[in-house]
Order: sequence, then C-alpha cells, then structure tokens
Amino acid sequence: MSTHLPTEEQIAEMVRRFYRQVLADDRLRPIFDAAITDWDTHHRVVQDFWSRTLLDTDRYRGHPYPVHAQLPLQPEHFDIWLELFRKAAREVLPADSAARAIARAEHMAESFKAGMFSFPRYDGPKLWKPAR
Repeated sequence: MSTHLPTEEQIAEMVRRFYRQVLADDRLRPIFDAAITDWDTHHRVVQDFWSRTLLDTDRYRGHPYPVHAQLPLQPEHFDIWLELFRKAAREVLPADSAARAIARAEHMAESFKAGMFSFPRYDGPKLWKPAR
C-alpha cells in the first residue's frame, strides 16, 4: 500500500481551515473563543501535534486530554468537531493521510468522551447478589 505523506504546509492549511470552520460554527465558537487567547500559538501547537501524528516528527510532546477535559464540552460537541475536522482533512491532505488523521481524531474524540462523561447510572434489575 502506498502512503502519500502530507507536507508541513498541507498540515498547516488543514489546521487553519479546520479552525475557520470552528469559528464559523455557533455551537463551537463560544467554547474555543473563551479558551484560546493566542490563536497563532494554538495553531502552531495543533500543527505540531498533527505533524507528529502524520509525519512522526518530534515537535509535539504534550497531552491533549487534560486541556480539553477542562472545557465546557458536551458529547455532541465532539460530533460537530469531527464533522468539521473530516471536511478539512479531506479537502487538504492526500487521501490516505486524511484517512489516518480522521481515524486518529475519531479515536481521540471517543477517548475524550469516555474520560470526560460518566456512564449513566444503571437502575435495572440486579444481576448479582452480594456475598454474605
């Protein structure tokens, strides 16, 4: 299978395009506007993350979960986020790299949701009896 790696410029354009879409979305814009005070720095950090993910560079050494866990996100925000990310990735990256980026983003979204939102309480019948 042939892999067409993206260029750093394509990764930067994907990040810029994604955040233009985020800022145009009335559901996500308030969350990101409140959390990000320096968009240039944020873009560089996110570009470094995707460069590490897609090109195996060593510029990003952070952990994205703790930052996102502090935001007032709801599960539906991740669905919107993924929709916008998929669009940006498919528009800019080579097809196989876009597929890799999207798979990574989907995995991250599911992991973040699992960590950020507790499971609903189960109020059904008890399936076990405590030991005496």
